[in-house]
Amino acid sequence: MTVLQIIIARTQKDQLGLPVAQWFAERAREHAGFQIQLVDLAEVALGNSTVDADAFVFVVPDGNDAIDAAMSNVGASPDIDSEYKALGFISYGSTSGGLRAVETLKQVLTTLKMMPIDESVAIDDEGQFIEAGRFVATEVMESAAKAMLDGLWCLNPFLDALRGWAATTDISR
Repeated sequence: MTVLQIIIARTQKDQLGLPVAQWFAERAREHAGFQIQLVDLAEVALGNSTVDADAFVFVVPDGNDAIDAAMSNVGASPDIDSEYKALGFISYGSTSGGLRAVETLKQVLTTLKMMPIDESVAIDDEGQFIEAGRFVATEVMESAAKAMLDGLWCLNPFLDALRGWAATTDISR
């Protein structure tokens, strides 16, 4: 079973990160084929949590069209087990739905040989989707989440084979 780590990629708590991650975790459980791990970077260091993961989805807030400082330094961490692992994004904030922050984070994470997929979920005007502390997605968001899960699930066997090959081959890292 594919271990999917859903990472709330912010170091300061906000009203949307956890509810969005919980919503997506529910969709991933319904999708089947995934074992879910939820990681909140406001509570846990990223390098301490990535060892068992086969794929990642980062839940990314947009702070002034960028990622926060802690996330920009993630590429310098030697503790992150990320090579040849599938990568998806859920972004929120501002009128771009957090897409500018995703583009910045994508540049950082691909240096770790993570493999981003095209499918993603972007949430603009995020406050309107919170009801009684829970995130309530639109049909478009639900469809995008399913497409992302399908993409991660389909890509993982190929990346798993690549990870196996890389582990037994003397290639420069």
